[in-house]
Amino acid sequence: MQKQGSELHYNFYQIGLNYQKADENTRGLFSLDDSSQKLLLKKALEEGIDGLLVISTCNRTELYGFAKHPYQLIKLLCDHTKGTLSNFENVSYVYKNSEAIKNLFHVGGGLQSQILGDFEIISQIRHSAIRSKEAGLLNSFLERLINAVIQASKRVKNETELSSGATSVAFASVHYIFNSIENVDDKNILLFGTGKIGRNTCENLVKHSNNHITLINRTREKAEKIAGKFNLSVKDFLELETEVKKSDILIVATGAQNPTITKSMIPKDKPMLILDLSIPKNVSNDILELENVNLISIDELSKMTDQTLQKRQSQIPAAHQIIDEVYQEFTQWIENRKFVPTLHALKNKLETLKNNEIIAAKKSLNGSFSEQQAELIGNKIIQKITNQLAHHLKKEVHNSKENIEVIKRMFQLEDSNSNV
Repeated sequence: MQKQGSELHYNFYQIGLNYQKADENTRGLFSLDDSSQKLLLKKALEEGIDGLLVISTCNRTELYGFAKHPYQLIKLLCDHTKGTLSNFENVSYVYKNSEAIKNLFHVGGGLQSQILGDFEIISQIRHSAIRSKEAGLLNSFLERLINAVIQASKRVKNETELSSGATSVAFASVHYIFNSIENVDDKNILLFGTGKIGRNTCENLVKHSNNHITLINRTREKAEKIAGKFNLSVKDFLELETEVKKSDILIVATGAQNPTITKSMIPKDKPMLILDLSIPKNVSNDILELENVNLISIDELSKMTDQTLQKRQSQIPAAHQIIDEVYQEFTQWIENRKFVPTLHALKNKLETLKNNEIIAAKKSLNGSFSEQQAELIGNKIIQKITNQLAHHLKKEVHNSKENIEVIKRMFQLEDSNSNV
């Protein structure tokens, strides 16, 4: 699984961290917003990397790409986030070639989601691929891989019950609210932040209750667009502190890099539930000092057992089987690509032989020789020879390396460069 070009041989790596070893504070250090991702991709292109995918969600930050050494990708990540190399080393993982590829299949298939079977990640992968393409970093290998991962994800979702119960962070939030708060319909709920998690939480709330829900977003138009669908109240960002004091339940789901909800904003004369669904955290830690407040983080929500979890876990073997099928198809494509440089070199060699024979025939046969007819016949013979060899190489995949070497020696072919 190497990128052959110039004198370098690059490997395909996955580097990153996720909820399994990194808590929300550490994940927040390595969080990449849209502008940071664009800057990272630009720098990667300048460094000669020709294939890179960047994924940054509340649960994980990962880079998949070709590099001389994994440290090249790790440095890119550290240089464009608040995280340091020592932070990274304590909680990270690095995988190479087939392991990196298989992990992306598992991520896209919902098997590594913080809540098993949560398929929100696949839209992130699609979006990341679009961003890489715009940056000139979606090479043919990476594009084929992402398409295969999307295909596997669709099959897992459609052919198994891994996502039964439609659990997500948003669903878990609403589930927690209704299980921990009495008379929810009588409570004032404030949702601050209308990104994807905020929108999904809002939708789940509306489905299950007739509560009084107020939306606030830094950009009011975005909040109004969502509120219009559900007939909800919208307030300006400048009214945040006033609305926080009125609320009984506060859901924070913003993309800010620093806490936006502080201790001074919280009323002390009534019980209050705060759910912080943001990465990095957007609720100040000192709020935990308030006895009237129950502060729940995104990690705590994810640890709470969903009623459908046992059923979902029983679907893991079926999901693995589907992923293995698509993975094998992808690795077969990789194997077949190994033949391409040799077949191209062989075709060029045969073209040279054909052209030399045509020149010799023209000299010896003078006016009775049809160069056009000879060209046509020669091309057909070349195509038949290369097709036959390609068919043989695909059938004898386990001996492909030896067969390629035999063909090179037989026809005295030079090594050809090709990108993975």
